Amino acid sequence: MTDTQTLEQTAMRYRVRVFYEDTDASGVVYHANYLKYLERARTLWLEAQGHSHRSLAESHGIAFTLADAKLQFKQPARLDDDIEVLTTVADQRRARIIFEQTIRREKTVLIQARFTVACVRIHDFRPCALPELLQKEMQ
Repeated sequence: MTDTQTLEQTAMRYRVRVFYEDTDASGVVYHANYLKYLERARTLWLEAQGHSHRSLAESHGIAFTLADAKLQFKQPARLDDDIEVLTTVADQRRARIIFEQTIRREKTVLIQARFTVACVRIHDFRPCALPELLQKEMQ
């Protein structure tokens, strides 16, 4: 099975319609907006696991911070496109989660991304272990 097939079968999906406010003067999605779509999809992934950023902050005193981002821009999304963000966990370590994400329009891949998200204590922003409950849910 290829990585693309694995992502397709295991990914959480988030649909987005491209609005005028998302685009530049030429009707193409402004590059920073892709980061917003990808962040929203990771937040929805977390919520699908039964958690929210707020609940983890309140119950465990943790937050997630972006440690690394790699994006490949393959093709642009345009005004009124219906696009889909696929999100899956590529790897999970003691204090971080590595996400693989793809933005596509139908079967056409627009963006491929890989994000490393670190778990940190809110009070000092130092790395810390993911809550055990969240670790188990990802296995």
